[in-house]
Parts: sequence; structure tokens; C-alpha cells
Amino acid sequence: MKNIVIIATGGTIAGSGDIGKSADYAAGHFKVSDILESVPAIRSLASISTIQMCNVDSNDMNNERWIQLRDLIHTCAKDPNVDGIVVTHGTDTLEETAFFLNLTLHTEIPVVLTGSMRPATATSADGPMNLYQAVALACSDQAKGAGVLAVFSDTIYSGRDIRKSNSYKTDAFEIGHFGSLGYMRDDQVYFLSRSQRPHTITSPFSDMEIQTLPNVDIAYWHCGADLGLLDYLCQNNEGIVIAGSGSGNYGTSWRDHFHQLAKDHVIVRSSRVVQGIVFDSSYFDPDQDTIPSFTFSPHKAKILLMLALMKTKDKSQIREWFETL
Repeated sequence: MKNIVIIATGGTIAGSGDIGKSADYAAGHFKVSDILESVPAIRSLASISTIQMCNVDSNDMNNERWIQLRDLIHTCAKDPNVDGIVVTHGTDTLEETAFFLNLTLHTEIPVVLTGSMRPATATSADGPMNLYQAVALACSDQAKGAGVLAVFSDTIYSGRDIRKSNSYKTDAFEIGHFGSLGYMRDDQVYFLSRSQRPHTITSPFSDMEIQTLPNVDIAYWHCGADLGLLDYLCQNNEGIVIAGSGSGNYGTSWRDHFHQLAKDHVIVRSSRVVQGIVFDSSYFDPDQDTIPSFTFSPHKAKILLMLALMKTKDKSQIREWFETL
């Protein structure tokens, strides 16, 4: 029997509300040990130990908690008796934590994130099954070296591409055009593909000492967006990400102004559109002063830019990472 560590951070899977109801609840109420009592069959999968790192709504995850979680996973992974790690997490920002860990963990043992859309007190809560399958996936030899994974509603996702696409359904995540990595049937693991992009020990950021992260913020373009926002963000951050319309687009007032800013600041062009890719644009960025986010959403582009700025401010190198990671 394999040894699995469950690191709990809170979220809806640990949430509590009116008995039977799935809305209007407080996230991060129950301890992970309480949740495990609702999944007795999980003990037949592995020998389980638990760590309650924190118990918060995932909107309260931040740079400091990401670093703490990374350090904790590294500590667990160094134990030769640990075969895999499961992280319970709120769904709102699960994709950000998964992406950060996918780029910064230096281990090949399985690391699997999961959570739920219904609190533990709801009728037909989805947390117990998601947790059961996350442990089963963390036990699988197929998950070794596959990068950070997430399992939700019988589906296996990569930490690079997972995104929340629905705010109320239990099947709340998708990867869109890139597809999932596979699926679960109870405790059986079925991989269909593997991520080919660098991750974990092959990521350029996995061997870094991380104590703090650079300040990077996101400017959201909308019709009539205040021009002064760009000046403020450039003055108070080491880099910024533009969440533009379409393929990373924006109005002429922003285009003319922030390309002056981009000559002295690192600016990434991304899109608020869910599907698609942001490439170079001869119209919106004729001098290629900015860096296209390629397949990354604004919030994932922010994470990658923070990590990149810890190594360099060379835009050509940062551009290469955005294109290849």
C-alpha cells in the first residue's frame, strides 16, 4: 500500500452551509481529517497522512501561501516513504496554484490538486468522490513525471492548461481545445495523453530558491478604460499583463501610450477571451515592444511573468518562455 500525503488549504471541499443546500456557504470550515471521515473507502487505496496548511477560501491564496505550499510539498517529496501528494483547494483559483506548482516544483512524484463545487454539508457533495479519485491518481505509477495534475468530476487535467469554466456546475473545469489528459473510472486511471511542455524538474524555474515574488499586475481593457491605469501599474510593478479584447487588442488611446511604456517596462499582451492564442500583431504592436502571452490566460501569464522576472528582464528570453512553456 502506497503512502499519500494530503495537504489541505481549505476551499469549498471543506465548506459548511445550511444542511442539504449547495449555495451560500462558508469555505474552509472543516479540517481535512473531518472530510476523510466521509470517504471511508479511501483508506483501502493508500496509507493516508494529512497536513492542514491553512483553511481558507481560495481567493485568499496569495504569493506567500503559494511559496509555503511549494516548500511543504518539497519537504514531503524528500521523504522516501512518500509516494504521492494530494492538495485540496478551492476551485476559484485552483488553476493558478496548479500552474505555479507545475512551473516551480522540483520533483517527479505525483502531485494532484482537487476540490469541490458543493460544500461538505450539501446533498450529494462532490468533494468525497473527487478526493477519492485524487488519492487514486496520486497512487498511480502513470502519474509519475506527468507534471502537476488535477482531478475533477472523473477527469484528469494538466496543471498547465486547467481552467475553471463554470461557476455553479459540479463539472466546473475544462481545457478547451487542448483537451484533458485522461479520465478516472472510480479508482481506475486512464491516461490518454501527456503534457509535452516543460514542467516540474524540466521547468527553468523549478530549481530556484523562492522567498518572494516580483510585483506583477493585470490591466483589464474595456471600452473607455482609464489611460492612467497603465501609468499607475507601470510605476508600481516590475511588469504588467494586459487582458485585452480579441487577440490581445485594445483601443488606440492605450495602443499609442503603452507602447511608449513598453520600451522601458516588461508588458505582456494577453486576452480576456476564454479560447484562442495571442500572437504578435503588426497593428497593435508594430515594433514588438510587448510579449504575446500565446496560450496563457491573463492570470497564468502573470504567474509566468513573475517567475521570469526573477531570472531576467531580457524580453527575448521571456518571450521564448511564453512561447515554449
